[in-house]
Amino acid sequence: MSLGDAIKISRQKALFTQQDFAQKLNVALSTVNRWELNKTKPNMKAMKKLRDFCDEYGADYKIIEKEWLVI
Repeated sequence: MSLGDAIKISRQKALFTQQDFAQKLNVALSTVNRWELNKTKPNMKAMKKLRDFCDEYGADYKIIEKEWLVI
């Protein structure tokens, strides 16, 4: 599984659109789109926001973190 897939699965399990997800994380819609298409990776600040999102909505952060750590 790719990082983009892991982020997308977590977002969808929480029933968020990309737009709603971007607003919740306080990032641009294009940023979420680039993450999910594996064009860019979230930085450390964004990873904290992703972790907080997963904690709040019961999504699996470990799959995101695992893929993020892959070099």
